[in-house]
Amino acid sequence: MEPSPKDGESAAAAEPGRGGTAPSSGVVVQVREKKGPLRAAIPYMPFPVAVICLFLNTFVPGLGTFVSAFTVLCGARTDLPDRHMCCVFWLNIAAALIQILTAIVMVGWIMSIFWGMDMVILATERRCRAAGANLH
Repeated sequence: MEPSPKDGESAAAAEPGRGGTAPSSGVVVQVREKKGPLRAAIPYMPFPVAVICLFLNTFVPGLGTFVSAFTVLCGARTDLPDRHMCCVFWLNIAAALIQILTAIVMVGWIMSIFWGMDMVILATERRCRAAGANLH
C-alpha cells in the first residue's frame, strides 16, 4: 500500500535525515516501568552494600539477593510501600531461592547478576536523590 502524499509529507517532516523539520508540539511523554512484586521488592541500599550484593550474586547466585533481604529488616526502602516489612523480606528470600534453584540451567545465574545490577542502579538513584536533597 502506497502512503498518501499527506502521510509522506508528515513522515519526511518528522525525520531530520529527510530534510524536513520536526514539528514542536510541546507534549511531554513520561514512561514509567511497571515492576512485578519481586522486582519492586528490591531494596534501596547504601551503594557499598549494593556493590557487595552484586559481587556475591555474580559468584554465588542468590547469595547477594539473600543478603539484601536482611537490609529490608534494617529499614531499607522498596517500591512496595503498602506491603509489610516481613512480606517484602519473604519476597526477597523467594527471589534468592528462585535464583539458587535455577542456577543449574544458567537462568538463575543470569537473573542473579541482573538482580545485583538493579541493586546498584537503585543505590545510585538513592545516592543522587540524597545529594539533590542536600543541595536545597
